[in-house]
Amino acid sequence: MATYVLVPGADGRAWYWHRLVPQLRARGHEVVTFDLPQDDSAGLAEYVDAVVQAIGERRGGLVLVAQSLAGFTAPLVCERVPIDELIMVNAMVPTYGESAAQWWGNTGQGAARSAQAVRDGRGPDAEFDVRVDFFHDVPAEVTEEALAAEVGGPSEALFAQPWPLRKWPDVPTRFLQGREDRFLPLEFQRRIVAERLGIPVEELPGGHLVALSRPAELAELICGPRVS
Repeated sequence: MATYVLVPGADGRAWYWHRLVPQLRARGHEVVTFDLPQDDSAGLAEYVDAVVQAIGERRGGLVLVAQSLAGFTAPLVCERVPIDELIMVNAMVPTYGESAAQWWGNTGQGAARSAQAVRDGRGPDAEFDVRVDFFHDVPAEVTEEALAAEVGGPSEALFAQPWPLRKWPDVPTRFLQGREDRFLPLEFQRRIVAERLGIPVEELPGGHLVALSRPAELAELICGPRVS
């Protein structure tokens, strides 16, 4: 049995994982979820503290699962707590000295998203639309529940701080990516992950919010054997 510690992305709410949690528990695993800080002055240290506090005294069999923006936080947790495996899901992969605000330009995410919009028939100048970019494959009732909530989002401090690790933590790492992600497209992620982590990308169906759109498929892949 593993203990899956689920770190949400920019939304910052444990709610994001609510469709995945029963899937993991049905497979016999323990699951830890939590909300991230909503204080706009909270930086990387405060976000990491929130994850470490949620883990508490648990040790052994810990698997950290990081969604999207949590790619900046989860590796830092590995420096504080003995993690058995780190699983990145549609995640941002930072490099030393890079802030989350700089990541977009450094990686060419804007051009990749635009190219994906062209492939989807939306045109190269398609404006960001949360329903189209994030929720296009999420069930309608789940989408409405998500958008009805008051969400503070990530702090300015988090986006401004440079990522402090000179190398990736010495923890077995997997990278899972939705094939229909319109925000961080698959081929874009393949390039970034190859350049920055040197590991393969494991595909699954679904868009950026795959824990909401494809929880069973995500659970199956999370609980499956590691790709070498």
